[in-house]
Amino acid sequence: MRARLALLVSGTEVVIREVALRAKPAELLAASAKATVPVLVLPSGAVIDESLDIMHWALRRHDPESWLGRNDAALIAANDGPFKLHLDRYKYADRLSDELVVHRQAGIDWLCELEARLTDLDYLGGTTPSLADADVLPFVRQFAHVDRACFGAQSLPGLQAWLARQIASTLFTRAMVRLPPWRAASPDVYFGRSTIEAIPDLN
Repeated sequence: MRARLALLVSGTEVVIREVALRAKPAELLAASAKATVPVLVLPSGAVIDESLDIMHWALRRHDPESWLGRNDAALIAANDGPFKLHLDRYKYADRLSDELVVHRQAGIDWLCELEARLTDLDYLGGTTPSLADADVLPFVRQFAHVDRACFGAQSLPGLQAWLARQIASTLFTRAMVRLPPWRAASPDVYFGRSTIEAIPDLN
């Protein structure tokens, strides 16, 4: 999601291939030994297979909203490191285990830190979206979806409003377009700039 957000903001047009990870195409395995998504194959043949690296690559090419100018490396590192670890263990823990409680609370502690930033600001980087907002958004959204009632019961009005605002944005809607899984015979589908409007939303 966050790689798509940066590609859209930067105006970078790419051929997009939706992948079903339960049936990884040979082309994905050939492009990246990690065989995870996203994978960006450049015209030169070089491969970028980390979402944050794709974001930086796209925004270095064109950054009309100054996302990189409001980067917060420490916040992103904490989000991508400790918070993601607790999020993964919270998502996949047994519903009745002590482990779930521990990782959920660790996640909530991190959300409270974000809440403190959003007390007087609309976005993590200031008054407009930034790289930090796009980086953090997918993980906060995942956390909220594990147990929506629990998330909604937390005293996090700034963060909850931030999440709702991001999800309601045109950028998010464009980024979340769904496509059928790609096959070798599939025609090219272009993602980015205004071409995304021509792609059907298969939600």
